[in-house]
Amino acid sequence: MRRPTRLDKVRWLIVYSTDFLLLVPATGFYNLYVLRETVGLPWQPLVAAGVLLLVFMALTTRPFRIAVRGGRRPTALLAVTGVLALVLTACTILYAIPAWLAMLAPFVRRRTVVVASAAWVAALVLGVSLTLGMPLELLLVIVTLAVFTVLCVGGVLANLWLWRMAKEAHEGQEARARLAVSEERLRFARDLNDLLGQSLADISTRTTGAARSLPADPAAAERAMFEVRDLARRSLREVRAVVQNYRALDLDEVLSSVRAVLEAAEVRCTVRAETSALTPEVRTLLATVVREGATNVLKHSKAERCTITIENGVLEMSNDGVSGPVGEHAANGLAGLAQRVGAAGGVLRAEQTPGGGYLLRAAVPA
Repeated sequence: MRRPTRLDKVRWLIVYSTDFLLLVPATGFYNLYVLRETVGLPWQPLVAAGVLLLVFMALTTRPFRIAVRGGRRPTALLAVTGVLALVLTACTILYAIPAWLAMLAPFVRRRTVVVASAAWVAALVLGVSLTLGMPLELLLVIVTLAVFTVLCVGGVLANLWLWRMAKEAHEGQEARARLAVSEERLRFARDLNDLLGQSLADISTRTTGAARSLPADPAAAERAMFEVRDLARRSLREVRAVVQNYRALDLDEVLSSVRAVLEAAEVRCTVRAETSALTPEVRTLLATVVREGATNVLKHSKAERCTITIENGVLEMSNDGVSGPVGEHAANGLAGLAQRVGAAGGVLRAEQTPGGGYLLRAAVPA
C-alpha cells in the first residue's frame, strides 16, 4: 500500500473541511422535528423529507472532489441536487440552497455564482416580506442565511484556491528535484567532454598520419600507432578516475541537491554540516557517500525523516524508514564506497538503530 504523501494529507484536510462546511444543512433534521412538534404534521412527509435531506447531504460531498481532481462539471449531479435543494427549501430547510450554490461555485464563473447568491437572498427577502411581513426574528434569519451563503461559497472557492496553490508548490518541488538531477548529469557530461574531446581528436589525427605514412615508412606508422595505444590507455584511466571520483564533487552542492530531492519525495531532511576545514579529497569522498545514502533512502526505505550531519570528517546519515533487518552492502553500492573509504584511511558502517532507524556512518581523516 502506497504511503500517503504530504500532498495527499493536504488534499484530505481541504476536502474534509469543505465537507464539514457543506453538511450544515443537517440542521434541517431539527427543523423537521420542530414541524412535527409545533404544527403536528404527519410523520410520513417528514420521513420523506428526511430521506431527501440524507440523499442531498451525501451528494454534496461529490462536486468538490471532482473539482479537486480536475474533472469536468457534473451537470447531471448539479441538476439533481438543485431540484432537491428546492424541495428541501419548500420543507423549510433553508440551508440547502446555500450549500447547493457552494457546490456550483467551482464549475462556473465567479460573477455567475455571485449573481445567483444575490438572487437567492433577494428572492428570500421578497418571499418573506410578501407572505409574513418583516418581523425582527425573520430579519435575523435572513441575515444569517445571507452570511452563511457567503461563507459557503467563499469557503469552497478559498479551499479550491488553496488546493491549487499546494499542488503547484508540490509540482515545483518535483521540478526542482528533476532539475538538480539534470544539472548533475550535465556536469558529468561536460567533464567527460572536456576529458575525451582532446584525447579523441589526438587519436584521430595520429591514426590518420599513421595511415598516410604506412606505405612509405611502416616503422614510423608503427611508432605512431604505439603512441595512439598509449594515448588511448591514458584516456581510459582518466575516464575511470572520473567515473569513480566524479572529479572533485562539491560537497555543499551535493548536500543542497540531496535535500531538494528528499524534500520533493516527502522526506523531511535536516542538514548540519561543517565542511570548511575538509580537504578536497575528503569533500569529494563524503559527497559520494551522501549521494549513495540518499539513493538508498529513496529506493529501499519508507523514511519520513532524514538527518545528515558532518563534523570533523565524520558523516552520519540517519533515517526512520527501515522495514526489516539490514543486509550486507550491495556489491556496486555501499560495498564499493566502503572500499574507497577504507583506501582513504577511513571506515564506512551501515547499521540498524533502535526504534527502526538506519544509520550510515563514514569516518574519514580530515
